[in-house]
Amino acid sequence: MGVRTGKAFLASLRDERRIHIDGQRVTDVTQDPRFAGAAQSLADLYDMQHDPTLAPRMTFASPVDGAPVGLSFIEPRSAADLVRRREMVKLWMDATCGMLGRSPDFMNIFVTGLASAAHAFGDKDARFADNLRAYYAFVRDNDLCLTHTLVNPQVDRSKPVERQDKDLAAKIVKETSEGIVIRGARMVSTLAAYANELLVMPSTHLAVNKEAEPYALGFAVPVAAPGLMFVCRPSVIHQNAASPLDYPLSSRFDETDAMAVFEDVMVPWERVFIHRDPEMCNGLYDRTGAMPQIMHQFSTKNLAKAEFMMALGFSVAKATSIDAHLHVQGMLAELIQFTEFTRACLRASEADAAPGASGIVTPATMPLWTVRMMYPKMFVRMCEIIQTLGAGGLVAVPSYAEFGGPAAEVVRTYYEAANADAPYRVKLFRLAFDAAVSSFSGRQQLYERYYSGDPVRLAGALYTLYDKDPHTSRIAQLLEALESGARRGRETEAGNRGGQKKP
Repeated sequence: MGVRTGKAFLASLRDERRIHIDGQRVTDVTQDPRFAGAAQSLADLYDMQHDPTLAPRMTFASPVDGAPVGLSFIEPRSAADLVRRREMVKLWMDATCGMLGRSPDFMNIFVTGLASAAHAFGDKDARFADNLRAYYAFVRDNDLCLTHTLVNPQVDRSKPVERQDKDLAAKIVKETSEGIVIRGARMVSTLAAYANELLVMPSTHLAVNKEAEPYALGFAVPVAAPGLMFVCRPSVIHQNAASPLDYPLSSRFDETDAMAVFEDVMVPWERVFIHRDPEMCNGLYDRTGAMPQIMHQFSTKNLAKAEFMMALGFSVAKATSIDAHLHVQGMLAELIQFTEFTRACLRASEADAAPGASGIVTPATMPLWTVRMMYPKMFVRMCEIIQTLGAGGLVAVPSYAEFGGPAAEVVRTYYEAANADAPYRVKLFRLAFDAAVSSFSGRQQLYERYYSGDPVRLAGALYTLYDKDPHTSRIAQLLEALESGARRGRETEAGNRGGQKKP
């Protein structure tokens, strides 16, 4: 089949999926005002793959039939492949200002990373490895959009999943000759309203015992599978906006987050990748080498987002000539540092990439881990800088609709800036408000903080992964050398005193 058009993507969303929001079930997400903007934004991304000027940079030939498929599905065999993939991801991320964090390329690379290490899934049963490879090819060649869910519901976070008093987490309740039956819930399924498929995989550590085995699973089902439903958080789209320019980001890029609820969902055996195997679940992403591939994708997203926020900061400062002030230049320099830091780490991961056991080239891990840990703090600071640069102007900026109303001439007169006429200044400050102040921005900041896991646990994981021995050995050797030097100094001094003649 190969890459889809935006029209085909939108048509695929008109199915029997159960999407619930604000006490309602949505029958067509492509038409509902809470979902239609992001659906169209995703359709635009799919259409980019058919642009004759972009297609060579966004696709490669399927190994099955030679049809063009998305470059985010490539299994990198060289550092050059990593660069090609990054450049493709950057095209999509630039088109969304880095604000559509779960655009389809994220899960494309996620599934591809796991499929490249499919042999690990077949250690106990070879069919699970075969299932994963077949699923990867199916998603790639049909250009499907995926959501995923990794985390159990927050019930009693002091207890492991198998010891919860309220057993709400998704688990295997039955096996049949056709497959496994799943009951319970998982969070957080971002992009659920727009996806074709749901991938359920492990995240948190599981005890290696019989009680935890029902929760040790990995599988994929269609979003419209019988018994599956999604309960979405309220939209951050301002549905009473007088102009589309008032909230230009939230109106187009609210990707939606949802709880996935399984009401005895049947999963065919050919869609099962992990079955009652806690040991397989624990440490899955680092052990298989999938995590560096995933981090390479979202570091590219982070770069696009940093570049956008930097450009926005420059523009706000220039409009009112505050860029003449040294302290403002200092804040703008911070935006430059965040951008170039992210770019340098991304490029370092490619420069130091190395092939794994299966021949798949893996980006260097530590530069990407550094971005993963530092970017959430950096993005919050980016928003703070935009807030500081815009100051009261962000609070007072009117709707762009005023230019078509009775106050138009007043607004044209009194909303001018030193380097911007009133229409441009209002558009710019509405954009800055949406990026740094609105509920959309608040969700973005929280999203970045927990995008790839609990930051406390991630810090512990990074400390555990990092090779500390060469560094502690260096200190030990330095201390030994210092002690040896001091000893020799004392011996020399004692020898000099002993050799002195008495007067």
